[in-house]
Amino acid sequence: MSRRVLLIAVEIITPLILLALLWVWTTNAESYYYPPLGDVLNAFADTWLFERFGEDIMPSLGRLAAGFVLAVVMGITLGVLLGRRPTLRHMLTPVIEFLRAIPAPALIPFAILVLGIDNDAKIFLIAVVCFFPVLLNAIDGVAGVEPTLLDTTTVYRISAFDRLRYVVLPAAAPQIFAGIRTSLSLSLILMVISEMVASSNGIGYFILQSQRSFAITEMWSGILLLGLLGYLFNAAFTLVERRILAWHFGARAGAR
Repeated sequence: MSRRVLLIAVEIITPLILLALLWVWTTNAESYYYPPLGDVLNAFADTWLFERFGEDIMPSLGRLAAGFVLAVVMGITLGVLLGRRPTLRHMLTPVIEFLRAIPAPALIPFAILVLGIDNDAKIFLIAVVCFFPVLLNAIDGVAGVEPTLLDTTTVYRISAFDRLRYVVLPAAAPQIFAGIRTSLSLSLILMVISEMVASSNGIGYFILQSQRSFAITEMWSGILLLGLLGYLFNAAFTLVERRILAWHFGARAGAR
């Protein structure tokens, strides 16, 4: 059996074993707060596959996508600019570090006060938090491009646009993608947090309302949905990353 097949088998079998253990434990726990896993799965199917798919899942995914895309575009754009301009980078570093240190929940009152309780405030919170990992990784990636590569483009009189497209961005892409992966995880977290305050729909709103009404089985079904979404997001991102950065992963494999 090849190593790759063995790793795939382990990746599939391990969650199944944990799922079986959890099933047995919750069935025998006889606790109101830890309902049997079978009941949670039934609630999951009844709630999320039919009843609340359009009412809660779609609005949540729409906010997440809007905030995440906005953060990625702004983070890469500003990151490339600051990475290529050391003076400007040093000028803005204190501001960036100050803003990055502010906890996301502390921005909720500001977002509601300025943008209201509609989707704009929720998208703003997601975008702000997801912006900084992309920005910082883009800055480091662009600033860390080998000077020899840049000197070569100067010698051959390659235009600034072609230098950016064919040299700077490919060299910085692995680090930029690392920042995007971090932001993807944060976007799911902020989506839930933003929907738990002044909201009338969404996955986070549903989980909070279920907790308040002591609908524990439904609450766990919402938590299960978030775990599945996180796994699917990461799997999809990994496929995109390996396709775009195929040259990078090939070079690393060759080096090993």
